[in-house]
Amino acid sequence: MMKRPILAMGLLAGIAACGGPELRYAVPKIAPAEKVSIAFASVELREITLPTYAALEEIYVETPEGVITPAEDLLWADDPVRAATLELSRALRLSTGARVASEPWPFDDFAEARVEVRVEEFLADAQGRFKVAGQYFVATRDALGRDRAETFEIAVPIPQAEGASGVAAARAMAMTQLAQIIAKTGLR
Repeated sequence: MMKRPILAMGLLAGIAACGGPELRYAVPKIAPAEKVSIAFASVELREITLPTYAALEEIYVETPEGVITPAEDLLWADDPVRAATLELSRALRLSTGARVASEPWPFDDFAEARVEVRVEEFLADAQGRFKVAGQYFVATRDALGRDRAETFEIAVPIPQAEGASGVAAARAMAMTQLAQIIAKTGLR
């Protein structure tokens, strides 16, 4: 079982060791598997907060020793905070059918609910998974006491044969799963 994480980290290191120009990886768009009914017609998503290492453009990995380190010459294609916020906004919209937008709220009327996500972990871990963990908050404008604060921990296996593209695909799936969790437990 330990071979898989070592192989995944070795594959990323091998790709990065090829030298040459920095390689940038876009996160693919993944449609949510199911639709979720929520109690709100409109949702504002605050800018996601990421750990310092994850807010940088380098793709970070965890070594078997637990050290968090950048994969040499491998970069995200977009600013990670901006991209993660847009990924989650898109996934929430597709999951719920609600009008969802990231801040600043672009519409004349106020959103019925506001979601804030604070991420503690956002990386390819030593077990060969892309891990997203943290806490989210839902604040409603209706004063009915439906505000929420919940934790989450998501780990999506990284396809071994795909290298850094596999890391990007696993990240996309993790963010889609986060949207489903928020819709099911925070916005109902």
